[in-house]
Amino acid sequence: MRILLIEDNSRVAEAVAKNLKTESLAVDLAPDGETGEYLANTNDYDVIVLDIMLPGRDGWQTCERLRRGGLLTPILMLTALDEVEDRVRGLEIGADDYLTKPFHIKELLARIRSLARRHTDVRSSTIEKYGLTLDLSTHKASRNNRDITLTAKEFALLELFLHNPGRIVTRAEISEHLWDMNFDPKSNVIESFIRYLRKKVDRDFDTPLIHTVRGSGYLFSDEAP
Repeated sequence: MRILLIEDNSRVAEAVAKNLKTESLAVDLAPDGETGEYLANTNDYDVIVLDIMLPGRDGWQTCERLRRGGLLTPILMLTALDEVEDRVRGLEIGADDYLTKPFHIKELLARIRSLARRHTDVRSSTIEKYGLTLDLSTHKASRNNRDITLTAKEFALLELFLHNPGRIVTRAEISEHLWDMNFDPKSNVIESFIRYLRKKVDRDFDTPLIHTVRGSGYLFSDEAP
C-alpha cells in the first residue's frame, strides 16, 4: 500500500512515516499543499493523509483542488482543528475521513486501511504487468497463474516495482518507500531483499523481470536493460 503524507511539521511527518513503514506501507512525504498536489496527481496512491494547517496552500484548498481535478484517491484529513464545523467542512469539500491531533498511530493505521479497502470496492484491487499479478486486498502474488509466497516487505517492494514498470528505481527510492529514516544506506539489506525476491519471482521462468542496472538501481521489465 502506498501513502502520501502531506504534513509541514517535519518531526510529526517523520514519526508518522516511520510507524507506517514498520507496517510495510510505502510513504511519500510532502511538506506543503503545492508539493502534495503535484505528487498526488503524478503517482498512484492508495490513501492521502492531508494536514489542514499548511504553509501557502492549506489543506482545505489542496483537498478542494484535488477533487475538482477529478482525483478519486481517498483523503484523510489530519488536523488539530476539532470543531464540528471544521469536520463538516472537510467532508463537504471531498475528504473521506477526519482525524484530530493528537492521535494514536494505531487508529491512523486502522483508518488508512479502512479507506483503502473501501476504495478497492470502486476500482480493481489488483496490479498486473508482464504476467505478474499482485492482489492488494489479499496480499497475494502470482506469475502466470503460479502462486508466489512473499513476506510483507517483499510484497511492498514488488508493489513498488509494479508501480514503476520500465523505469529504473534507485536504492534511495526503495529505502524511502520501504524503510524508516534510520536505514543505513551503506548496508546490503536492499540487495538481500532483491536477491530473495528474484528467487521467488524469476526462478523457473525463462524471462527475468528484475534487473540490476549497475550504478543506477533496479529495473522491473520483461526486457534486459
